[in-house]
Amino acid sequence: MQLLQRGAGGVAAPARVAAAILLAGAAFCPHAATVAQDEESQREDYAAELPRIPPRSPEEGLKSLRTLPGFRIDLVAAEPLVTDPVAMSFDADGRLYVVEMRDYSEQDQARLGRIRLLEDTDRDGTFDAATAFAEGLSWPTAVIAYDGGVFVGAPPLMLYLKDTTGDGRADERRVVFEGFDRSNVQGLMNSLRWGLDNRIHGATGTAGGTVVRPDAPDRTPVDLDGRDFSFDPRTLDLRAEPGGAQHGMGFDDWGRKFSSSNSDHLQYVVYRPRYAARFPELSAPRVRHSIAADGPQAPVFRRSPVEPWRTLRTRLRVAGAVPGPVEGGGTPAGYFTGATGATIYRGDAMPSERGRAFVADVGSNLVHRKTVSFEGIVPVARRIDEGTEFLASDDIWFRPVQFADAPDGGLSVLDMSRETIEHPKSLPDSIKRHLDLTSGRDRGRLYRIVPDGYQHRPAPTLSDAATEDLVALLAHDNGWHRETAARLLYERQDPRAFGPLQKLLRTSDLPLGRLHALAAIEGLGLLDESAVLAGLRDEHPRVREFALRLSERFPQSTPIREQLASLLDDPDPLVRFQLAFTIGEFPSAGRVPIAAELLARFGDDPWMRFATFSSLSTGAGQVVAARLAAEPDGDAEAAVGALAELVGLQADPAEVAAVLRATSRVPGSDPRTATALTQLTRGLKASRNPIAEELADGDGLAEILEDLLATARVTVDDPNRPLDERVAAIRTLAAGASPNDVRRLLDRLNPREPAQIQRAAFETLSALDDDALGEELVRRWPNLGPELQNAVFDTLLSRIQWNDALLTAIESGEVPRSRWSPERLRLHRLAVDAETAARIDAILAKVDVGSRAEALAQYGAALTRPGDAAAGRNVFLKHCATCHRVGEEGATIGPNLVAATARGRETLLVNVLDPNREANPEYLSYVALLEDGRTHTGLIVEQSATGVTLRRVDQPDLTIRRDEIELLQSSGLSLMPEGLEREITPQQMADLFAFLERSN
Repeated sequence: MQLLQRGAGGVAAPARVAAAILLAGAAFCPHAATVAQDEESQREDYAAELPRIPPRSPEEGLKSLRTLPGFRIDLVAAEPLVTDPVAMSFDADGRLYVVEMRDYSEQDQARLGRIRLLEDTDRDGTFDAATAFAEGLSWPTAVIAYDGGVFVGAPPLMLYLKDTTGDGRADERRVVFEGFDRSNVQGLMNSLRWGLDNRIHGATGTAGGTVVRPDAPDRTPVDLDGRDFSFDPRTLDLRAEPGGAQHGMGFDDWGRKFSSSNSDHLQYVVYRPRYAARFPELSAPRVRHSIAADGPQAPVFRRSPVEPWRTLRTRLRVAGAVPGPVEGGGTPAGYFTGATGATIYRGDAMPSERGRAFVADVGSNLVHRKTVSFEGIVPVARRIDEGTEFLASDDIWFRPVQFADAPDGGLSVLDMSRETIEHPKSLPDSIKRHLDLTSGRDRGRLYRIVPDGYQHRPAPTLSDAATEDLVALLAHDNGWHRETAARLLYERQDPRAFGPLQKLLRTSDLPLGRLHALAAIEGLGLLDESAVLAGLRDEHPRVREFALRLSERFPQSTPIREQLASLLDDPDPLVRFQLAFTIGEFPSAGRVPIAAELLARFGDDPWMRFATFSSLSTGAGQVVAARLAAEPDGDAEAAVGALAELVGLQADPAEVAAVLRATSRVPGSDPRTATALTQLTRGLKASRNPIAEELADGDGLAEILEDLLATARVTVDDPNRPLDERVAAIRTLAAGASPNDVRRLLDRLNPREPAQIQRAAFETLSALDDDALGEELVRRWPNLGPELQNAVFDTLLSRIQWNDALLTAIESGEVPRSRWSPERLRLHRLAVDAETAARIDAILAKVDVGSRAEALAQYGAALTRPGDAAAGRNVFLKHCATCHRVGEEGATIGPNLVAATARGRETLLVNVLDPNREANPEYLSYVALLEDGRTHTGLIVEQSATGVTLRRVDQPDLTIRRDEIELLQSSGLSLMPEGLEREITPQQMADLFAFLERSN
């Protein structure tokens, strides 16, 4: 069962319940939908439903804000000092540069944007003076202070602006980059941030771009499609960076990167793609992961009323009168719709909040916070405030867009203060004509969040601080002090800093001080072997992790290579993760033994496996050989088989020979030999390298394989052999199955064999190219268990040459309706010829899943009926656990059902009984047609430059290389089937809801 992660929080009142069912009727009864569209389309004037919302004064706006006990919010700037603020940056003396995007959202040619310079002249904590530092900008969105001036993002340009005369206005203006895309006003370049690597980082939004330096036309343009960027402010060296979120990006104290997008409020960048690029045959997982435990579009608890236009638009979309997605099961709010400004708090005014994530929802007028905990490679972010938010206003004009750690240690909050913030193209003309999308252009606010009783701390003047004092500030508790000192040291390039930095690195009691000392030494160009070794031996894991990346500058250093080997025993998983990547920058002699040991210890962890593999573009065959020569280790063996397949894909004769030599020294009865050679052969057959076929058919490999196959046949046929040996032997037959082997495997598909044997036999058969297998599998259908029947159904569809046998069996009733999925057939139709498509259409025409409106009306009682949670658990295990997980039970294919309960039963009911009303793109089914004619379906859970991973029901995840894919197409339909009302009663639905609510 699949529920989409949309909807409003809370249990619905009876009126909302009735409205949900009425809306369902309008949307899914053809006659009702037509009538609704006619009525709405004829009614053009919605003025009465769209009253204007007047603005509040700065004082009234401050009163509208409610934060949690123990915290205080101060107003530190407001109009006319600042208007339409969207980005900010404090300079070295605590002055604040603010980007004013006064031409939002449609006046891209008006050049109304400007940069304001705010100053607190009396140092009381409130800005009291403002200067128009720069004007005439088009859609400015980002700013960062540097070297007495600022870099400003105003797509398509990146500018450098500086006041050289002292009048507070920029007289120096240079275009440093151009080519940032500006096709989407809500997906522009944003969030310029200083990085631990002494570079300025920025997010490209959803727009991307192809960026060049006007002063260096011969340089290769940098493609930023789906990626972020960074540049060295001294040399203007520009490069792509992992990321690609929409709006909001920042680092934590240790340089780890987080971001936000409209409907995916908190994301984390797991690794640097440059590592995966070293091994082109390796399919890499996606770089950016959604980390919120309550889902990407988690519930939010707003205090403000829903804007009238948003309510009206939802109603019109449900009725089909205007285009656009129907979110939240037909509810206009209650979930993240405009997440922005993801920030990890790094200040010192609120110690309890250090390391916590703050994300604004500009559409819901609030600020949300989460804990961020690393329980492995990828962190998990969890809601802190149950049923409320950290900061929320009852005024829809409160539009928080960005945050900053301030010189005083507080958290600064920028409020764009607009009546309407929405992409203009998502507003129907019938609504848009009644709105003023410029309303609020003359308003803007800046707030500061601090603890109760906080006494303001004036900003220091660091622009003229002594170099030694800047070094000392690298260990300051406040993030602004550390970061500003680091930036100034990089600007100055003062060699006199080296001595104090060396001392700080080796003697500071504060890990952040040692970390920044190491980064500053690198920024001065004075990094040496001794500094790296000090970092690698540091007592804090984050310093060791950073030093590992720096160690890549010294691939020939014997002491560093020896220190890397010692980190195999490091207790911190992120240190080991970085070690697995870093060893790939060192010669084979040093990295092969470390890689082999990493796989032995952590080969069952997909992230560690990927990181280690990325370091083996050369030496993979040697690592396979090393593992085969070692004692068997269950955790490592699956990884070794996968690595052997990559050796085959590479088709490097030396690497293949290393595997063959190793297998010749391992007893033929050892299942590892079978696994390695089977996977090696599979890789060679799939390789596009011209020599791969020659290697696959070579005498050495063929002779070894024939011996293995002979041994495997004996093992398969002997029911007294251990189960794991028989399973391994069955899989070995995939390397060269004869017609007799096919019969041998088919004979294993019977109820007398253990389930593991049946599954292994089926999976081995499904990998063979045999046109007659389709009919054989259909013939054995009645003898298979339900789980295996589902897998066989998918496999029969996956081979075009097997389709006829399956469709004939469906048409004749040999495969009953209860055992196959109409949605799966409908999806497969996208990848077949016209004749097969017509057969599928004829089959589907006879399938009646019933009216969705009637089903919703029939099950309306489940919304208010008491349920039995214990009975609901049984309903969950039988009907939902295949795709969903609650606690320790179930699978993680579909979204989090427990989190979905926060949106109320009526939203759950619509999602359960009508899964395609609001198809969340994250849970749409895809069909992949491969060049060899096979098809595969599932949810896309990973995408990279080299591959796509599909998550499938009742089968393992499948990673497909992009060069194998001829067609990858979405069905537009949810993976969850319609018609669940045929399986459970209204009372069972109420029981299910009770179970999920109790679990929450």
